[in-house]
Amino acid sequence: MTRRIDALDVLRGVAIMGTLGTNIWIFTDPAGPAGFLGIGRDMGVVETFLRFLSNGKFLGLLTLLFGVGLELQYRSAVRKGLAWPGRYLWRATLLLAEGALHFVLIFEFDVLMGYAITSVIVAYLIGRSDRVVRTWMVTVGALHLTLVSLLTVALLAADDSTPRTPVDTLYTDGSWPQQVAARLHQVALYRAELIFIVPMGIVLFLLGSRLLRAGLFDERGARLRRRLTALGLGVAAPVNLVISYSGPAWFAVERYVLAPLVALGLLGLITSIVLGMDGAPGMIRRGVTNVGRTALSCYVFQNLAASILCYGWGLGLAAGLDWLRPWWVPVAWAGICLLFMTLTALWLRRFERGPLESAWQWAYRAPWAKRASVH
Repeated sequence: MTRRIDALDVLRGVAIMGTLGTNIWIFTDPAGPAGFLGIGRDMGVVETFLRFLSNGKFLGLLTLLFGVGLELQYRSAVRKGLAWPGRYLWRATLLLAEGALHFVLIFEFDVLMGYAITSVIVAYLIGRSDRVVRTWMVTVGALHLTLVSLLTVALLAADDSTPRTPVDTLYTDGSWPQQVAARLHQVALYRAELIFIVPMGIVLFLLGSRLLRAGLFDERGARLRRRLTALGLGVAAPVNLVISYSGPAWFAVERYVLAPLVALGLLGLITSIVLGMDGAPGMIRRGVTNVGRTALSCYVFQNLAASILCYGWGLGLAAGLDWLRPWWVPVAWAGICLLFMTLTALWLRRFERGPLESAWQWAYRAPWAKRASVH
């Protein structure tokens, strides 16, 4: 059991730092989200490759791990004889509130809101028979592929001669309140990704649950891990690389179809490496594990740190170092990761959970604690 928990913590840490590997391209672009989506400029060969390394892959890995976590919550409820989904719906509500605050105050492309919606749907499916789960996965997966295909066809049919959108200076010259107002004003645009996140999430949540049941994280799963690694890294990754150089019209295929398959390869490979390790963990593994143990805090605060580093109301490095793009971007990512590996190590010396995890745990228990005090 201990080794399984260790593997999950390492995977969460990798996933959290990997999502920053995608998000950092948004923060470091002077045009903000518009620049990240390729509006108004062409990316070079190097930047395209660097973005390929992270785009969607760690989102997929994190989504799979949320499914594993949901399965563990379900098992705990069954073991304790509690009604399901029962209190889990309150957990999902708190996650939705957390994501909404993160979206409004810090980051346009928050994923926690999508995970909250997905978790409510999957909570009613996770205890059903394998046949029901497979039916849902196939049906929702087909819907997801249809949506991705429709968007891709629309983008391919778009007129490339359309004038480019003027560069947005909100992220270089605008204040923090102005950015908050822009997120609220354009909430439909920035939350449109949920159209893809929720169906993809349903499939990956259920898949993560079933992979845990299949023994992925223990000795039984050696063959399964090898198959996932071969599929994700041996087959999907090369196709993903080709697609990433095929133009922005293929963005949805890369991020929402191929990247989740690569994530399965990462899941298999990293789990095999962790389970195969002997002896005390080294400095890097301890750092990644600490990030995994404080995943929610690191996810939110690393985006805040990147905002302070890059935006005009902070240090303004996105505009100041744009002449060094793309070379300085991986350095910024590594610096933020190193910072949070250090901070989490210091924090966990004194506290069992991360700061947001502690606040979240208090909020989760509060309704039942009040009832108990009344009685």
